[in-house]
Amino acid sequence: MGPLAGIKIIEMKGIGPGPYAGQLLADLGAEVIVVERASKPNSIAPPSALDVNSRGKRSIALDLRKPQGIEALMQLVESADVIFEGNRPGVAERLGFGPDVCLQRNPRIIYGRMTGWGQTGPLAHAAGHDYNYISLTGVAAAIGTKAEPLPPLNLVGDFAGGSLFLVVGILAALLEVQKSGQGQVIDTAITDCSAHLMSLFYTMNKLGAWSTARESNMLDGGVPWYGAYATADGKHLSVGPIEPQFFAQMIEKAGLPEHFVQDQHNPKKWPELKAAFSATFKSKTRAQWVEIFEGSDACVAGILDFKEAIEHPHNKARGTYVEINGHYQPAPAPKFSRSQCPTPAAPSAEGADTRAVLADWGFAASRIDALDKDGILS
Repeated sequence: MGPLAGIKIIEMKGIGPGPYAGQLLADLGAEVIVVERASKPNSIAPPSALDVNSRGKRSIALDLRKPQGIEALMQLVESADVIFEGNRPGVAERLGFGPDVCLQRNPRIIYGRMTGWGQTGPLAHAAGHDYNYISLTGVAAAIGTKAEPLPPLNLVGDFAGGSLFLVVGILAALLEVQKSGQGQVIDTAITDCSAHLMSLFYTMNKLGAWSTARESNMLDGGVPWYGAYATADGKHLSVGPIEPQFFAQMIEKAGLPEHFVQDQHNPKKWPELKAAFSATFKSKTRAQWVEIFEGSDACVAGILDFKEAIEHPHNKARGTYVEINGHYQPAPAPKFSRSQCPTPAAPSAEGADTRAVLADWGFAASRIDALDKDGILS
């Protein structure tokens, strides 16, 4: 089930964008096995059995310090469509599963590489995290208040610029290999890809509609009709009626003066609008405003935390969240008309599926026993 059913993917255990990319691929129906390092479990990653990013996958453990462990991995590579890893440049080669070795064993393999800085360039071997990567691409500077930039969680770099672009690359390469019969390496750098996410703002700047100063633009809180407003109960609304007809409807439903409609694009009037909006939205609770606005074209919504979001009627109607092992989490997305994605299986503990996966991928029982006896499995 799922549009990627039949695709076999090896995920070399990592943190952040790699596991999320694997989750996306597993959600879409691919068979994803996660290779843990039996000799050195990743101490930074959350326990696999509790990690949403590990759902729908099976976990195996191999001691990659030993030749038998690398050879077992290479035998898996021979049967796989994709392998991906998130090590610094040169680490996979040093361990013995770099792209040249994998492509030699399977010329059709798609080899995905996920790093912050990429495989080349002066920073390629430096340590870093999401916020460092997006700092070099103009993203971090654009998000925050006038006074200071603010970290936008790690959604922009790790997951949008990392996981999603890696998955796009894998899917594109899977299509290309059907024509060429040749695998290839995907160099996914969060710096490259988070820069790509800024494309719209280069256009807006060229048109004179975007400044590098924070809170001076339409989409960064610089205008009174696109931002967050506090309500009487200390919660918040998102207000974003960009189009004039939607702005007019917001003014009407909020009970604000009708002449404000004419002032939407008059910067001299924005301080007055901002003050009036702030006072008005503080006059009622979030729930009261939601009752007034929700379902209209006024482009006003209650700002929900991620637990409240599970209970929203729209999300319930669409099945946006699923319950797995008693815990709610986002359902697979997007939705397909035919190749429906099933509810993912609960995540496995580290190495819990080693024997079953090796057997399913063609290892003889005697070979599995020998690997176990030699301490390659755990």
